[in-house]
Amino acid sequence: MFEINKKGADRAPESAQRQDGPGVRADASSPPRREGQREAAVIGPSIHIDGDLRGEEDLLIEGEVNGTVQLKNNSLTIGAQGKLRADVYAHSIYVEGFMEGDLYGSERVHIRKTAQVRGNVTSPRVSLEDGAKFKGSIEMDPQAVQGALGARGGKGPAPAQQAPRAPQ
Repeated sequence: MFEINKKGADRAPESAQRQDGPGVRADASSPPRREGQREAAVIGPSIHIDGDLRGEEDLLIEGEVNGTVQLKNNSLTIGAQGKLRADVYAHSIYVEGFMEGDLYGSERVHIRKTAQVRGNVTSPRVSLEDGAKFKGSIEMDPQAVQGALGARGGKGPAPAQQAPRAPQ
């Protein structure tokens, strides 16, 4: 009855898209998807969230979030329209929009040229594209990442450090 590939149909240019599976297209700038993984959840541009946001799937934020975002085993993409005033704990973090707060990535943090970031970045792999606006510090110590994720995004609180014993 209907032809999907009919000539003259509205289609985005093939060069701007990547085929990620049967019938699923993703923008070429989006993070790579892992095998067997479904498309990321989306917080649209008209959505505003105040509070803690936790999940077990990849997330794309195009709206506003204030508080804390915890996706310890998944990736977070802050889209071009996204505005975060939050501390973020995730496996991989990709920033295209506005971000104010600290970023903790257990694998990587990628700040794209359209991004505006005010906060500290802690991750073993950090990339900052030419043209991005960034004010803060970058810590690339894997132990600092594990300490931060263990305290907030991991499986419970970070192990308590013992105070040195006083001589007797």
